[in-house]
Amino acid sequence: MPLPLEGVKVVDLTAVMAGPYCTLMLADMGAEVIKIENFPEGDGSRRFDPKVNGESYCFAVLNRNKKSLALNLTAAAGLDIFMRLAREADVITENFRPDVKHKIGVDYEAVRKVNPEVIYASMSGFGQTGPYAKKGGFDIIAQGMSGIMTMTGPPGGRPNKVGIAMNDIACGSTALYGILGAYIRKLKTGKGQYIETSLLEAGLAWTFWEFGAFFGGGEIPAPTGTRHRRSTPYQAYRTRDGYVTVGANNDKLWTNFCRQVVGKPEWLADPRFRDLPARLKNIDDLEVEIEKVFTTETTAHWVDKLDRAAVPGGPVFTYDQALADPHVRARAMVEEIDHPLIGRMKAMGMPVKSSGELQSIRSPAPWLGQHSAEILRRLDFSASDIEDLFRQGVVYDRQRK
Repeated sequence: MPLPLEGVKVVDLTAVMAGPYCTLMLADMGAEVIKIENFPEGDGSRRFDPKVNGESYCFAVLNRNKKSLALNLTAAAGLDIFMRLAREADVITENFRPDVKHKIGVDYEAVRKVNPEVIYASMSGFGQTGPYAKKGGFDIIAQGMSGIMTMTGPPGGRPNKVGIAMNDIACGSTALYGILGAYIRKLKTGKGQYIETSLLEAGLAWTFWEFGAFFGGGEIPAPTGTRHRRSTPYQAYRTRDGYVTVGANNDKLWTNFCRQVVGKPEWLADPRFRDLPARLKNIDDLEVEIEKVFTTETTAHWVDKLDRAAVPGGPVFTYDQALADPHVRARAMVEEIDHPLIGRMKAMGMPVKSSGELQSIRSPAPWLGQHSAEILRRLDFSASDIEDLFRQGVVYDRQRK
């Protein structure tokens, strides 16, 4: 069975995380993604350690199923090659600063002249319009300016960055559903369109509870560590050898927790804990009481008791423990593929499981310019023309002999 985006052609001008995550998902669903890279550096994430045989492992896990065309877009011949690809593209993605694509000549208006039906997606730090449109933006800048850093971490501490590149991934995911929506519309109407999002607004769009609390009650969210702002017990608690998370956040679960997990039925009548408003008001006391019990046994002991009582809970893993967990492995979140330079390597598995063909790993990430000659041949360049383009520094292949 064909993958859902088989036959869809994507020309990808993005680099590092947000855009490449978006195009990775498109590639995994079957789209042909031609990744256009500058040279000799290529995508900025190619410089990230660790490297195996000169290739960045971080770059490799984010860019599978793609082809690399190393292209000098500032050369007239390079721009011509881009436009030839754009003419037949279904989707074009970019994450330059808003004015850069216009200076180079690869903006939506320029592309639409040769391909009116194209879907063109821009990802940037702050969007294409507004006072900050020309401002450079990275994930941490967007985390800070979206308020996320001031609601993350322990109470009373410095603003904390989320441990992953949250706004980058949010931006890539948001662009992804925008592209898919635009593509469905194109299938119905034959019309392409321009779409854009940013690290800032994509991150803001994930703060629904905080948005509701602010406009509904004027609440400005403060950092709460692992605690939930609306419910308790719903956090990580210290055990004898680590931490365990607990989600006993309704009356049934709270009752089971008190009776079957910690053996404290008297907490059900304690005025400090008898209902959710009381527990939230006395959340510090509740943490102290729970940890008095939890620190007497191991994390594994309490996870077993929580499971037996049907109260949601789990261990707090380090990342290596998470990747080695038998459930994560059973769900195929760690796979193996062969890379032509790295060799046998691990690949992130597919987070969506489906009854039909939806995603697949078909090829490893390319080395810089691996498919430059192949793509030029497809565009009907002759062998001598291709040699000239390499010699003139219009295209590049890092492994070319």
